[in-house]
Amino acid sequence: MSLFEGMKGNQYEIKGLYVEEGITRRLQALGLNDGTVITVLNRKKNGALIIRVRGTRLAIGKHISQGIEVEESKE
Repeated sequence: MSLFEGMKGNQYEIKGLYVEEGITRRLQALGLNDGTVITVLNRKKNGALIIRVRGTRLAIGKHISQGIEVEESKE
């Protein structure tokens, strides 16, 4: 499933990044790598997501969140 489909308050493990190469490199530099556990903190009406990654809050737009493949975390 894509991160965009994730529900507020749930934890997800990243399985793959499927966006433009430049965006992929930037997300990896911010700590969004395969296997990283993230938490969806909030969903905005315009489709943006607020997530927590390794103790840092990030806002991600709809286009990017649709390109991040995740599965529910077992932690």
